[in-house]
Amino acid sequence: MDILTLLFALATFIAVVLFLEGGYLWWASTRSTEVKRLNRRLEEVASGVQGAWAKSSLFKEQSATGSAAGDRLLAAIPHLHGLNRLIVQSRLKLTLAQFVGWTVALGALGYAAPVLLNRPVLIGLVVGGVLAALPTLYVLRARNRHMQRFEQQLPEALDLMSRALRAGHAFPTAIKMVGEEMKDPVGGEFRILFDETNYGVPQQTALLNLASRTDSTDLNYFVIAVLIQRDSGGNLAELLDNISAIIRARLKLYGQIRTLSAEGRLSAWILGGLPFATAAMINLVNPGFMKVLWEDPAGINFIYGALVMMVLGVVWMRKIIRIRV
Repeated sequence: MDILTLLFALATFIAVVLFLEGGYLWWASTRSTEVKRLNRRLEEVASGVQGAWAKSSLFKEQSATGSAAGDRLLAAIPHLHGLNRLIVQSRLKLTLAQFVGWTVALGALGYAAPVLLNRPVLIGLVVGGVLAALPTLYVLRARNRHMQRFEQQLPEALDLMSRALRAGHAFPTAIKMVGEEMKDPVGGEFRILFDETNYGVPQQTALLNLASRTDSTDLNYFVIAVLIQRDSGGNLAELLDNISAIIRARLKLYGQIRTLSAEGRLSAWILGGLPFATAAMINLVNPGFMKVLWEDPAGINFIYGALVMMVLGVVWMRKIIRIRV
């Protein structure tokens, strides 16, 4: 083996080692667990109420969802701040740029597919709008599930804080105990609250940030009660017990209402899916019988009218069975 072959092998070995090292460093700086946790914390801080303390904070330039260039560009649009806050509340591993990309891609796919199949443009707009709404519905569902778990854990957190205060602990220590001893999502939110107060954020601002991140009515009662108690005084432990009892009673009443309205929800699903299931069955049994519906102009108009009336019916039934407690 000559010297050139050895040098070539050595250079190849060094290149492979450097490539692997570069790949590892890239992964550690962008995809590691520590970086993801740091980005999540930055998202949670960005979605909260930014007071005067933010001007002197450690974060001089902070984007809405991390350090990606696309996120910084989207964060410059004022109307997308509420959308970013919704994504943060859902606790999904999703950035604002990814959400917008999925929405645009699905909308374009839904519009292009019927148009390429020589269907009317209106069908493309409808299909594109439906597909473009899927990411929003997915985020809303994840956010609602997160908020339900949070509200179910909140009475236990308030009881724990009340017992800690009766035992002689200070209010920040009670918050720390909730963050350490309870599971997410309540434990994670109270850990953020304790970290903010521990690093110099005024307690009132930290509580308002907590209320803004979670957007829970029950938690708003807790925040308002604590802020009033700080100004007027009183027995905070007894106040937390009363709030916990009210939240438990509300959750019990909400469960009873969901049980009583289950029949209406099931009827809505059956009535919504029955036309499509019937049409599919008829098309399988006798394809020629259903072909007139989308080949004749009058049939297409009937389809448009039926879809509009179905949407109105679903919205109407949702308003009837959706009872706020």
